[in-house]
Amino acid sequence: MSTSTSGTHQEEAAQLEALGYKSTYSRSMSLWGNIALGFTYLSPLVAIYALFAVAVSTGGPPSIWWIVIVGGGQLLVALVFGEIVSQFPIAGGLYPWARRLWGKRYAWIFSWIYVWAMIVTITSVIEFSTGYATEIFGVEYNPLTQLLFAVGILVLALVLNLFGTRTMSIIARIGLAAELVGVVGVGLYLLIFQRHNDWSVFFDTFGKGDGGNYIGTAFVAAALVGLFMFYGFEACGDVAEEVKDAARRVPRAMYLTIFVGGVSALFSFAGYVMAAPNLAGIVNGDDMNPIPGILESALGPIGAKIFLAVAVLAFISCTLSLQAAASRLIQSKARDGMLPASKWLAKLTPRTQVPRNALLVASIIPIILTIVIYVLPDSLVPITQFAVLGIYVSFQSVVLASLVQRFRGWKPAGPFHLGVWGLIINILALVYGIWAIIWMLQPGATGNWVVDWATWLGLGVVLVAGVLYMLIARPAGKSNAPAGDAIAVANMMRAKAAAK
Repeated sequence: MSTSTSGTHQEEAAQLEALGYKSTYSRSMSLWGNIALGFTYLSPLVAIYALFAVAVSTGGPPSIWWIVIVGGGQLLVALVFGEIVSQFPIAGGLYPWARRLWGKRYAWIFSWIYVWAMIVTITSVIEFSTGYATEIFGVEYNPLTQLLFAVGILVLALVLNLFGTRTMSIIARIGLAAELVGVVGVGLYLLIFQRHNDWSVFFDTFGKGDGGNYIGTAFVAAALVGLFMFYGFEACGDVAEEVKDAARRVPRAMYLTIFVGGVSALFSFAGYVMAAPNLAGIVNGDDMNPIPGILESALGPIGAKIFLAVAVLAFISCTLSLQAAASRLIQSKARDGMLPASKWLAKLTPRTQVPRNALLVASIIPIILTIVIYVLPDSLVPITQFAVLGIYVSFQSVVLASLVQRFRGWKPAGPFHLGVWGLIINILALVYGIWAIIWMLQPGATGNWVVDWATWLGLGVVLVAGVLYMLIARPAGKSNAPAGDAIAVANMMRAKAAAK
């Protein structure tokens, strides 16, 4: 290790100690490794493959514009997060940010929701991957094969994560390459060489909409494709203690993840719409798994198989990134004594320096949920909606806390800051997030009240369980870690900078 690198590591260890923590993770993740982690978690390929048919059958081809709308809204959130992580480059992301901005109890309850939302997201991603995995192996797609492939991919991702941060970073970069080939490369190929439809289809509602009210009904109902896609950038902050020069690099990785992910998703979505031989059939809901057919039509049977293999690799990489982010959040809470079995969950393996026990939790619970979906297949979409809702509620808890602190005089003191635009961006991010939450709380219309109200039920169960644990076990009272000190830390950082 060079003297300059050693000095940088010592400086970061000293900064972390000043924030109340000892440096225990290995800082072996580069900027590109951090971007790859966030990108493979956000995974435009996974989102497009999971929800392309749902979006087009709900809102028609114009549902593509949700990628632009939600991407813009989440970019505002990413910029707010960037200022926070730049001042607090601490592992665990949303939990320590909310803790330092507001307080222990506030951070505990919203990060509790976030943990469950991330775990459920792992389940959703795995479930959506199984149809493509069975297609590659020529296995009949049914509830049993769906369950077996889901469990197999979860176990594979867990094993890869247990090899350590460096391995995770390498797999994430491979996943990033697969994503770019899958969403940009194939998307461009379809747009240039395999167009069966005209560009005007992106403004053609295909008769969707109730009584001619397309915007207020069909278009709004298709928002899930964008909402499901544009989170994952916060994972760049979950591993902040494993990133070199985290205060500068993590904010950059977060907003670059949004930019690259959004552009990639637009190419991919547009390519599949333009190359669909029977677009009307997809819009009418006659084909709810159209992508393999579009690929075979454009690339031939062998080309389609190869590309589906690339897609499954992207799903595996996304799962690995999700497990990694969830485990760091769990470990971050546990080292503060804020969870049941905190000592066990807080442990890092001596050799690889990963939170093995937290990784096990982030893998075993999704396996249990895949069994639930096997028993209740109709629960997959509501489970996905709960995952997205939980993520957005958690995001907005940090956005709100940041805004409150700004009104109290907080001026972010990290090397990344928005200056005079910070307050405006913070307000716009909160407005956008509140709209998204209201949208996701709309009940379904299947006629099965459990499925239709699953997002409410899921959020209610998680929230009630969290509040009860917080009141009975009183984890906040057992934790001596710093909290509610954003203004004091910012003032201290500015004083140190002035002294130099």
